[in-house]
Amino acid sequence: MRHVVRTVVYVIDMADTEHVARAHSEAFDAVRPASTLVQVSALTPTSARVEIEVVAIISA
Repeated sequence: MRHVVRTVVYVIDMADTEHVARAHSEAFDAVRPASTLVQVSALTPTSARVEIEVVAIISA
């Protein structure tokens, strides 16, 4: 997780924001990547409630 520099979290229901923020905080602990939260009308698969896009940088 230390290589992650940005996350975009897509949620169906903004009521899930507190749970998502807690999980994000626990997953990244001391590392705090830039993060964006976006509400969307649907995800794939349709049973999904949250999707997370991650950008990481690993130097050669």
